[in-house]
Amino acid sequence: MTQSEDTAARFKAYGFDVQEINGHDMQAFLDALDSAKENDNGKPKFIVAHTLIGKGIPEVEGTFKAHGEAGAKFVDAARKGLGLPDEHYFVSKATYDYFAEHKKKLLADYERWEKTYKDWRKKNGEQAKLLDAAIDRKVDVDLLSKIPEFPKDAKLATRKAGSEALQPVAQAMPLLVSGSADLHGSTLNYIKDGGDFTRETPKGRNIHFGIREHGMCAILNGISYHGIFRASGATFLVFTDYCRASIRLAALSKLPNIYIFTHDSIGVGEDGPTHEPVETVSSVRIMPQIDVIRPADPEETAGAFAAAAQRVDGPTLLALTRQVVPILNDVDVKLRREGVARGGYIAKKEKGELDLIIMSCGSELQHAFAAAKELGDGVRVVSMPCFERFNRESETYREEVLPKSCRKRVAIEAGVTEIWYQYVGLDGKVVGLHQFGLSAPGAEVMKERGIDAKHVVEAAKSL
Repeated sequence: MTQSEDTAARFKAYGFDVQEINGHDMQAFLDALDSAKENDNGKPKFIVAHTLIGKGIPEVEGTFKAHGEAGAKFVDAARKGLGLPDEHYFVSKATYDYFAEHKKKLLADYERWEKTYKDWRKKNGEQAKLLDAAIDRKVDVDLLSKIPEFPKDAKLATRKAGSEALQPVAQAMPLLVSGSADLHGSTLNYIKDGGDFTRETPKGRNIHFGIREHGMCAILNGISYHGIFRASGATFLVFTDYCRASIRLAALSKLPNIYIFTHDSIGVGEDGPTHEPVETVSSVRIMPQIDVIRPADPEETAGAFAAAAQRVDGPTLLALTRQVVPILNDVDVKLRREGVARGGYIAKKEKGELDLIIMSCGSELQHAFAAAKELGDGVRVVSMPCFERFNRESETYREEVLPKSCRKRVAIEAGVTEIWYQYVGLDGKVVGLHQFGLSAPGAEVMKERGIDAKHVVEAAKSL
């Protein structure tokens, strides 16, 4: 009832070489497969195998029940209906004999390949080292040292800082590929001098995915599963929802994908509430096995790109601003860069006895600093660009940054507040959002929704 399209016609229209067969006829399938392999016409191949769902089980054959209701109770009836022997897990003698002979052929092929491969390694030492590192997912380069420091008077959005950090990272990692869902002009993640990946230029490092966010993230998974290239892709953060199934699979499979997602908050402004993520960052943070890094300024952005590239046991999502953010010159550059790798760090230490901790990340960290200045010497500011990394740190380090003895805590982020309570505790306050954004200049939207130093000060004074 729900599958009325002509799938073969659709794929022919895409430019595929399409064959249609009876999916229950194994010889027809093998013939179609051989034809697809041999027909080198430059088109991708698509075989439509028409089958009957639930075939061999009279109770469900040809009905939707075969999708989820067949169950083990029909196994014996199905065996009989399909003409299989009564013996469970039956493998015919002909099958055993075939694979015994096939193994001998494969071993001979493998020995020939091994000789070719060893000869290649001898002649291509540097490429062999690169290949070994790629297969083992090793990043032996000190990436932070490759990224130049930003000027003290830099006025950049973190997406622009990310673009500048990406170039030396890509140079140090020649097998890193990048791409965008038709938004290179906004996400700014194009690898300069990397060329475009096309049929004619397969060495290109920039992939044009088109407006296909889910497809893009699925392809990143395929590249990572292959295991040699490091895959990264970009879109606006709010479009994470289109990608979620693929991102979740990457997290589940511990694939080292890098998501360079920009336009990270209501600071997007004029694009309006449809393009202003409010719940998105937190919704990804609660997904297991993925790191979400939301850097506060260009130097933290450099640290974020290095941390994402060096993480090989799971994916990382970089949440970057469209709007310009101030560079936090009051904090040592080394501390900002290296602090990101630890997830959280003391960005401003109290001058007197510790009375209050203000924590934040991303473009809102500036408001934490401004509020601390107004509230006095007993205030500590903690930058928390990545919850997941911070939570993996030792209890000793976490206690050092957020001592339990200080119960007065305030957090600020332009998003839903609930996830911050793991750090501020039940006695603390979170300045955040419980509504969508507005269509107006970003600074005005932030002010209208109460994301500023004034509200941090009010929250602190109310404790």
